[in-house]
Amino acid sequence: MASILIVDDEEPIRQLLRSILEGDGHQVLEAADGQEGLTLYRQAPTDLVITDIVMPERDGMEVTLELTREFLDAKVIAMTGASGGQNFLNVAKLFGARQLLQKPFGLQDVRTAVNYTLTH
Repeated sequence: MASILIVDDEEPIRQLLRSILEGDGHQVLEAADGQEGLTLYRQAPTDLVITDIVMPERDGMEVTLELTREFLDAKVIAMTGASGGQNFLNVAKLFGARQLLQKPFGLQDVRTAVNYTLTH
């Protein structure tokens, strides 16, 4: 299966995503902020990055933009639970995110976004 990097400052969200993705057979890495996520990806690029948008130490917009500029084949899913989140998600799409998730999301939402992004 795929290697997936989860970048989110909320540990419960990282744990939920890890549980779903590992249950589907994926290998999962975690980062608690955008800077850590960029560092991990640069050390060992993964098949997919799932990043929150609103975070300390480099937000998900910066993560998405840097990854898609530096690594042309980087696949990113952006997610947010912030108010006005759709605006954030639309900008993330412009920055190169391939799929978008609005929190709260369901198990099937995650699986659908991951499967689509990995195969396209």
